[in-house]
Amino acid sequence: MPLDSPKYREAEDRVPEHLKPVLQRLTQEYEYHTAVRYGKGYVAYQVLADLVLAGWHPTDETLRTQ
Repeated sequence: MPLDSPKYREAEDRVPEHLKPVLQRLTQEYEYHTAVRYGKGYVAYQVLADLVLAGWHPTDETLRTQ
């Protein structure tokens, strides 16, 4: 799932600039885990954007301080 796909860019456009790294990280982690569990990575970009807009964030301090 490339982060430069039209569907990713469409979802990214909904997210404020300061949350774009959060969306990118969530997208990459979700894709990784679907690949591990199901043998193929897939992502519902709009759903991930909804999660970020609703307040999802990583549990470490890396992105929260940016």
